[in-house]
Amino acid sequence: MKCTFLGTGTSMGVPVAGGFGSEYIEADPRNQRFRCSVWIETPESSVIIDTGPEFRLQTIRSNVDRIDLVLITHEHMDHIAGLDDLRSYNYLQKQPIPLYGSKRTINSIKTRFDYMFGKNKYPGSTSVDMVTLNSATQFRDIKITPLQYNHGSIDVQGYRLNDFSYLTDVKSIPDVTKEKIVGSKVMVLSGLRWQPEHPTHLTIPEAVEIATELKIPKTYLIHMNSYVDHNDSNNRLPKHVRLAYDQLEIEI
Repeated sequence: MKCTFLGTGTSMGVPVAGGFGSEYIEADPRNQRFRCSVWIETPESSVIIDTGPEFRLQTIRSNVDRIDLVLITHEHMDHIAGLDDLRSYNYLQKQPIPLYGSKRTINSIKTRFDYMFGKNKYPGSTSVDMVTLNSATQFRDIKITPLQYNHGSIDVQGYRLNDFSYLTDVKSIPDVTKEKIVGSKVMVLSGLRWQPEHPTHLTIPEAVEIATELKIPKTYLIHMNSYVDHNDSNNRLPKHVRLAYDQLEIEI
């Protein structure tokens, strides 16, 4: 299984529009971060998790040539704004693309993208078959297990794909979900910033605590804001935890 990080940045991306924040983009290109998304490839499957605002650009620069399945973590726009960019894959593949998510997320997508899914659907709009995923399922050569956890005022659904667990926009993880993560070879976990504590996101030290508690051999952090410098952060992190960066490719 191969994972390509299409984007690793927080909801505003890095650099931030208008120059908000303390940014290190001149020092290290790994500090330039599109919104969070990953591409999973196996011998039988090409899977995308989340379609943020830069999704078209992400697929072009990483040469995503096919999409068999889309998994959506939650309905915030930094995770769904690029849904319409699936349309070209409909044209190429000549069929709808399955999309899995929680019931709340799917209902929100239908409301927000009324022109794609409403009564008066615009001709030629993106075509996806939306499926509510509540329990583990098999998709071709991938066992997909939904992972529910808290993101402040809402719950989010991450995913375990075989030995790879992906959790973004995390504030806390219940024990029942931790049990489903244990045994993963690789975990992706959000870590917004070093400090201070945030009401809806883990800080980097909090994310490290979880990775250590679950004894995951390798954890990659995502969803970093513009105050997080890549090289400095990796020098401060334990060896089993690293910052991911856009277009990083790993094998699981």
